[in-house]
Amino acid sequence: MTVKRLIKIMIADDHEIIHNGLEDILKSGENMEIIGNAFNGEEAVKIALTLKPDVIFMDISMPVMGGIEATRRIISEYPEVRIIALTQHEENEYIKQILLAGGMGYMHKNSKKEDFHMAVESVVNNERFMSHNLSFNILDEMLEKGSGDGPEREKIHLTRREIEIIKNLAQEKSNQEIADELNISLRTVETHRRNIMQKLNAKSIVSVLKYASQNNLVDL
Repeated sequence: MTVKRLIKIMIADDHEIIHNGLEDILKSGENMEIIGNAFNGEEAVKIALTLKPDVIFMDISMPVMGGIEATRRIISEYPEVRIIALTQHEENEYIKQILLAGGMGYMHKNSKKEDFHMAVESVVNNERFMSHNLSFNILDEMLEKGSGDGPEREKIHLTRREIEIIKNLAQEKSNQEIADELNISLRTVETHRRNIMQKLNAKSIVSVLKYASQNNLVDL
């Protein structure tokens, strides 16, 4: 018999009724456990970086700090986490912003119970999850092309930490040397590198450095 690993979940939303409802839904999953709750974006960042959940359900509209900015800050320091936006917004711009910030999913608060379970299982397996029949093809196109005709660096959002990683790569440092330099784990460096490659659709570090040079992130 295969035993599923425990998935640690955190909920960030400014309405207690959402916390209670989600907890009731998720606790029925045999391998899911709620380990933390936050009621604004700033609190979400602090709790996430302390408790290190596997998955965060993140409301986009929260006081003090919005969910999109909170997602950026969390992903910058803890890229292993999988964040699912929890919202009532349907506009494409919100979807694009949360995905470019590092989110892996986008769900409406009135989604079906089974959708929440499916969302968790999907993102922990590195698969995006969208509710309400959103088109993955359209979303992928949005991420690849960005919006408008501005410089490429405005179309692809790289976090502060990802830019630091790229600058160190430009100095031909190894993953371990970068980890020591930035005081983070080797695994975190490897995760950042993988995320950078995915965001830039790059097949090699040479392509990453070429992009960085063209967009004035590094001087080669």
